[in-house]
Amino acid sequence: MANYDRAKDLKAFDDTKAGVKGLVDSGIVHIPKIFVTPALTENEFSAKNLDSDSNIVNVQIPVIDLKGMNGDDFRRRRIVEEVGEACKTWGFFQVVNHTVPQHVMDEMISGVKSFNEQSSEKKMEFYSRDNLKKVKFNSNFDLYSSKAANWRDSLTCVMAPNPPTKDELPEACREELLQYSEHVRKLGHTIFELLAEALGLKPNHLLDMDCAKGQFIISHYYPPCPEPNKTLGITKHTDPDFFTILLQDQIGGLQINHQNQWIDIHPVTGALVINLGDLLQASISSRSDLLFTF
Repeated sequence: MANYDRAKDLKAFDDTKAGVKGLVDSGIVHIPKIFVTPALTENEFSAKNLDSDSNIVNVQIPVIDLKGMNGDDFRRRRIVEEVGEACKTWGFFQVVNHTVPQHVMDEMISGVKSFNEQSSEKKMEFYSRDNLKKVKFNSNFDLYSSKAANWRDSLTCVMAPNPPTKDELPEACREELLQYSEHVRKLGHTIFELLAEALGLKPNHLLDMDCAKGQFIISHYYPPCPEPNKTLGITKHTDPDFFTILLQDQIGGLQINHQNQWIDIHPVTGALVINLGDLLQASISSRSDLLFTF
């Protein structure tokens, strides 16, 4: 134990530029020590069934239907009320009928999978820890500072205010990124309008403050783990942004902390999860505590 050189192991892993998927492809049966989550943290985040006595048994975050929001004043006011209540109570909600086509979301998930499951040599072209790069692939942005590395690889693309050229995006998911980004950016503007109205402001108030100026996509990929009881895909955190629009696949695994309980956010077909970030937290209320962030 005393001879364990964590820094050396971290660098050795990073130098492969193959990420967690590279470890899986190598056929490992035991995860490297750098990924082993300390026992206290592991116990804290283990999924558990809620007690039958709990008053939030089978609870789900709100699902808000945006259909008809621009054609009926009463309907819009009702949606604004639902958004405001969800923000105050949860800090999270899901939206359906949000105008992002299902095929665009499906193709985005497939594109991310294609990028991560191509050869390591192709992915290495994008591997970097340079925060100035508009497009980069790596495993764990905080690899050298976290207590335990998470079992995931990530592709990060800064899409605004100065987006990358088309050729700078990975060919494996280039068209998917461009298409998804365009649709979700429009939804992001809609969410800003609803949040502003929920705060009693004019619809364009937050947009006029350039809150939507910066936008980027983070695509997380979680390869199969040979020892899933020893590590996590991602540890507890809050997002340092205004809000995140999150697209889940149908596997699930996303949890939020509500009233000191970890709650599963089950995938809803066609839905996108809205997660309030730190920059909006103080404005609306204290919160209980693929990604497109503002």
